[in-house]
Amino acid sequence: MKVLHVDSARGWRGGQNQVLLTAEGMARRGHEVVVACRAGAPLEARSRAAGLDTRGLGFGGDFAPAAALALRRLVSTFRPDVVHLHDPHAAAAALLLPRSAVVVASRRVDFPLRGALSRWKYRRCRRLIAVSRAVARVLEQGAVEGARVRVVYEGVPDRPPAPGGDTALAALGIPAAAPVVGNVAALTAHKDHATLLAAAAVVRAELSDARFVIVGQGELERQLQAHAATLGLSGTVVFAGFRRDLDALIPAFDVFCLSSRLEGLGTSLLDAMCYGRAVVATAAGGIPEAVEDGVTGRVVPPRDADALAAALVDVLQDARRREAMGAAARRRFLERFTADRMVEETLGVYAEVA
Repeated sequence: MKVLHVDSARGWRGGQNQVLLTAEGMARRGHEVVVACRAGAPLEARSRAAGLDTRGLGFGGDFAPAAALALRRLVSTFRPDVVHLHDPHAAAAALLLPRSAVVVASRRVDFPLRGALSRWKYRRCRRLIAVSRAVARVLEQGAVEGARVRVVYEGVPDRPPAPGGDTALAALGIPAAAPVVGNVAALTAHKDHATLLAAAAVVRAELSDARFVIVGQGELERQLQAHAATLGLSGTVVFAGFRRDLDALIPAFDVFCLSSRLEGLGTSLLDAMCYGRAVVATAAGGIPEAVEDGVTGRVVPPRDADALAAALVDVLQDARRREAMGAAARRRFLERFTADRMVEETLGVYAEVA
């Protein structure tokens, strides 16, 4: 099969990693794959480094005529069996494709569809791949025909922990014996780090040696750092910025925490489950489809700092239960959230329409 993957993102987040994992997995299975992405974006460099045929286009929001025309020319020359659109701006660029093009789009966020353009972009796709049942419900509420929606959970590779996690924590100033809560998420509003910081203040009152490591960058970085200082958390919370050593760092966390108020699924928590970490997270979006309360971790209401803190203390104080949750999380990951399963199910969606 010939597949054109299209992503317009400027930066590198979980969605772009999913594009790369999907394209690589399909190429390994013998399919002819091209990745079209924003020129100069991290995905362009990483796709090329992976040996994939990669084309940099001039994406720039929903209204990028040059990118839309370049995409149309690429479809005309490559003649893919399927064009897979991985983000909303890519879906907008695809509006200029001929009606004969077989178009599939992924939806990774549980934000409501707003405006006629959003609905139009998705209505013309042969299939829509929702990364969770929660996202599928949002699409259907946005007037997308349910018969065209397929749920394919995101996935990450199964791999062993990389060495050096304890060393990385020490370099961040974390004491060797401290219980560590880790968070990996872009520092944006819907990830709701403000609630995580409020919970950290409550946890510290009960477990004074607990530490929080927040990994990620985003527009709220300075604001959140200032808020942490206001709460007196300078010695408790470490903002680690963007990291390339997550395969060492995540396994070194005692608990993984995701405090989102909106979340399609959350690939960082899938990484934590891969490494057998207990997860404490909110019931936002598709998170409860991955984290089973009391089995693989704890699930609490969004925007409830006290409930989040209580769940963290509960898991941190019971090492045996924490280890059992981590083992259950690992089993659930292998059953439902591997990258190989995600690639195979995506190919199955293509087979319905190609």
